[in-house]
Amino acid sequence: MRIAHLSDFHLGKRSRSESAVAGAVEWTAERRPDLVVVTGDLVSHPSGEPTLRALLERLDPCYVVLGNHDVEHARDPFSRSVGLDDLSPARLLADESVLLTLRDRRVQLVGSDPRSYRTRTSEPWLLADRDADVRILLCHYPTVLDRLPSGSFHLVLSGHMHDGQIAVPLPRDKLRLAHPRARFSAGVYERAGTVMHVSPGLGTTFVPFRFYARPEVTELVLQPA
Repeated sequence: MRIAHLSDFHLGKRSRSESAVAGAVEWTAERRPDLVVVTGDLVSHPSGEPTLRALLERLDPCYVVLGNHDVEHARDPFSRSVGLDDLSPARLLADESVLLTLRDRRVQLVGSDPRSYRTRTSEPWLLADRDADVRILLCHYPTVLDRLPSGSFHLVLSGHMHDGQIAVPLPRDKLRLAHPRARFSAGVYERAGTVMHVSPGLGTTFVPFRFYARPEVTELVLQPA
């Protein structure tokens, strides 16, 4: 089962984000994965909404959750919320779930809304269908892994971190200046039977560039145990 994971477009601000997102969407459309998910921070200014909608039309089937920039919970003084609520033909999940059949497997997607997550009223594990073959949680914030009861989801897909966006190379790792103490920055993490993938994302915030934190769209391949 192939899943394309995209995140953090931050469309609508002058940067290289738009070309990075367009290239990622084109690559994803050519790959024709079984499922496409986008984990938040779609736009950073209302001017990016038309571009977002045109790009989402290229992705099918596509499921989306919002991020903090989408609901104006951002420290970036140049970010403005759009008020997204319908992204058809993509399906927006806001504290709700959907059950799909992919490659003869029952796959449940649960989407966490950033507003309820920030107020700690979001409890996505209560929506988990224990009869589903694969349970996947979409949440913009990777710290959700600390809140999940053991075994509630097989896979968590998050973004938010930009892999630090601006980083300083070190001998064995790098210093991520945007989130120097973050435990979940980019890549794959595992805890108590749950695997989480944190996307490095595609766009930028605060400053219109990245350094030593390449934009990325990721194809995840799930195989039977």
